[in-house]
Amino acid sequence: MEISIKESTIVRPAEEHTPKGSIWNSNLDIPLSGYHVYTVYFYEPNGCSDFFDTGRVKEGLSKVLVPFYPIAGRLGYDENGRLKIICKDEGVLFVEAETSSVLEDLIGNGDFTHNSHLVPKVDYSGGISSYPLLVVQVTKFKCGGVCLGVGFQHALGDGTLAIHFINSWVDTARGVSPAIAPFIDRTLLRARVPPTPKFHHLEYEPSPPLKAAESDLKPSTVSTFKLTVDQLNALKAKAAANSSGTKYSSYNILAAHI
Repeated sequence: MEISIKESTIVRPAEEHTPKGSIWNSNLDIPLSGYHVYTVYFYEPNGCSDFFDTGRVKEGLSKVLVPFYPIAGRLGYDENGRLKIICKDEGVLFVEAETSSVLEDLIGNGDFTHNSHLVPKVDYSGGISSYPLLVVQVTKFKCGGVCLGVGFQHALGDGTLAIHFINSWVDTARGVSPAIAPFIDRTLLRARVPPTPKFHHLEYEPSPPLKAAESDLKPSTVSTFKLTVDQLNALKAKAAANSSGTKYSSYNILAAHI
């Protein structure tokens, strides 16, 4: 599948006065921060000539970057060498592309080996502050279908945040206010020194010592139980006959039998 890149632009927040500065990253965000996570979305034509208006999609992206302003930032390090997100509206990459292929070539036979062409490639060689945290590619197919490829830098958040952003982007492009505003402050996850627990945590108490002496322990026996599928089904039928419609899994039946 050959893809022709028509235009690559940097989309910035629609408003200039978004908060500047840096976002502290928690220990949950840092370990997987070295790459983008990619997803692709396929849209079949619905008969309307503008069912996927690229201009509206791009405009919606610019608007949704106002509340989600860290996504338009870049990565950097603080004075202690800790990873952070620098917010200064440098924007996200938006690529428009075309292909002579049809959607059936990809989704009809389940061949997804060409997905790498449907998302922008990120050049990591220039350092962590050189590349956008979000990269987007809209690829239009000969049949009228469209693919939206999204690359989301993992330091921004997990899959839940990515879906939240995309849903908010869709709402904004449709002229609807996003249902849930983003929560930017991550310092709730900051470790406290010294710790300041609000109540006693039993889960951190040491386990009680075993009272049984070694002389009281009986020798253990290792056994192997071989049950056929027919035997397992017979046990299920017997359990079902003595229950009021409760369904038991194979694991439940086997554990109870042993």
